Amino acid sequence: MRAHRLLIGLAGLMGAAGVALAAASAHGADASRLASASAMLLFHASAILATIALLTRGLLHGGIGLVATFGFAIGAALFAGDLTLRQYAGHALFPMAAPTGGMVMIASWLAVSVAAVAAKR
Repeated sequence: MRAHRLLIGLAGLMGAAGVALAAASAHGADASRLASASAMLLFHASAILATIALLTRGLLHGGIGLVATFGFAIGAALFAGDLTLRQYAGHALFPMAAPTGGMVMIASWLAVSVAAVAAKR
């Protein structure tokens, strides 16, 4: 499925960015924001890959699971993008970007739960 390949590609980019931000946080002064951004990208890149695997096995409701997976990508991008921009540019992506991304990720995890319950047996 085309959406699955897109999400797998995004997960790869998120993983690469997560590792780069981890390195930057380890070598930069006062770079704790980058460590948080790195963690969110790495955790949710893995979550995307796992959710796609569950979707292809039919263990999650297709529509709900797909929405949750896109939510992981969007939420992590908002969260990590905001923290990274604050670190390097000194300003936010937009007001409440990181908390919005966090809420999207929380909602996505809840959607995975609903997708598991709603999956066809």
